[in-house]
Amino acid sequence: MLFAVLYEYKNDPALISSVRPEHRQYLQKLLEQGSLMASGPLLDDSGALIIYQADNEPAVQQLIKNDPFHQHGIFRQWQIKPWKIVFGNRQLLPDGNS
Repeated sequence: MLFAVLYEYKNDPALISSVRPEHRQYLQKLLEQGSLMASGPLLDDSGALIIYQADNEPAVQQLIKNDPFHQHGIFRQWQIKPWKIVFGNRQLLPDGNS
């Protein structure tokens, strides 16, 4: 099942920048394991949208708890919602180099 999670970040750009490489390594691992569909920060860097593949909401909560952004207190709050793809356009997906 897919879950969309909208995150709000703590207002600490220096901390976010310092932890971001570790956070992205974690997300890359989830992508390789099949637990991540898509992720990316909001353009104002106030938060992010991450779409996870998991069996249930407690499994999503565990993925969040294991994230370096959570462990360093960057995730101020989040909202988890089950999500279903109805339409998609693969041509709009990034090539993985960004």
